[in-house]
Amino acid sequence: MDELIAGLAANPWALVVLAGVVFADAFLVVVPGEVAVTALGTVAVAHGLPPLWSVILIGGLAAFAGDVCCYLIGRLLHPRTWRPLQRPTVQRALDWASHRLRTHAATAVFTARFIPFGRLAVNISAGAASVPALRYLPIAGAAALAWAAFQALVGAAIASVVPGGTVVAVIVSIAVALAVGWTVDFVMGRIRPIA
Repeated sequence: MDELIAGLAANPWALVVLAGVVFADAFLVVVPGEVAVTALGTVAVAHGLPPLWSVILIGGLAAFAGDVCCYLIGRLLHPRTWRPLQRPTVQRALDWASHRLRTHAATAVFTARFIPFGRLAVNISAGAASVPALRYLPIAGAAALAWAAFQALVGAAIASVVPGGTVVAVIVSIAVALAVGWTVDFVMGRIRPIA
């Protein structure tokens, strides 16, 4: 099994698939972008291919591209008027994101990067609130790269310390990535939104 995983990871298409999954994660919160980056980071350390730096770079660029698209959707299409976004929980998330972008843009963007729906809400809200692109996009780019580095390094660290081969390390790294996500969701659910 380790040889199969190594062969798949060495394939140049592995990074293309990673980019597609991470990009899709910007719009569809059920797509496991975090898990993909963490798992490929694990494989990168365990087998040396693809290089860890390329997992971080491609993951960060794909995340940033997704964020830019969401920003443009907010800027051009005024999503608050869309019927699916009229639910009270969605409106509260968009209101929270708009407020945070006016008062603490960098904190909002970096925090939202690790919250499944938060990332979408912040990026769309930034566009809808007409936050200047020259102010917003550099922050979003830095947050995307920091997120990709964190996820890949979690996988890399696990591959370095977990015995049992690549399969075990990938399974443990996925479990850790999911646990971190669930923990952040739980903590954020306990914090009252700032009005």
